[in-house]
Amino acid sequence: MRASKITIAAVLFALLAPAAAWAAFKPIRVIAPELLGLHCAASGVCVEDPSSVSTAESLYTESVAFVSSTVSPLKGTPKVIFCSSETCARSFGLGARSALTVGTAGTVIGPHAWKPYYVRHELIHQLQGQQLGVVSLLFKPSWFVEGMAYSLSQDPRQPLAEPFESYRNRFSFWYQEIGANHLWSHAREL
Repeated sequence: MRASKITIAAVLFALLAPAAAWAAFKPIRVIAPELLGLHCAASGVCVEDPSSVSTAESLYTESVAFVSSTVSPLKGTPKVIFCSSETCARSFGLGARSALTVGTAGTVIGPHAWKPYYVRHELIHQLQGQQLGVVSLLFKPSWFVEGMAYSLSQDPRQPLAEPFESYRNRFSFWYQEIGANHLWSHAREL
């Protein structure tokens, strides 16, 4: 009898855990944005408003090409969700952020971040997760994680708010010292 109660509890937990994660941790929703009514194309682009798909796909295509040619090739088809409204952005837990990348699962671009350097920045975070591992990335210094994304995305804002300007400067100095060919091997050592 005891074993059947444990089995029932395990089955209930297995069924309820994903729903609880969906409700409590909004960024996890990048896994299945269609469940929130978004339209997703085979290109990896998801949009809230179908009339904006060509703009979103242009930003996406340019950004994937840029990151792949100037940093490293991205593996697979990175998922990027383009929100046109604050309601959409809130449904993914953006809050005050303009954009958010959830490991290698996907990226959410808020309504004010439809600019090449924002999309590049977030794709660089996906690339970091691909190259270094999502868990390993959690233990890398902020100056590396954020500094790399701001620097290599060619974010034109000068200066950035602190601490991000310092992160960008520290990364740029480090990157110049180690060289592009040694980026990932040295990053693994950080």
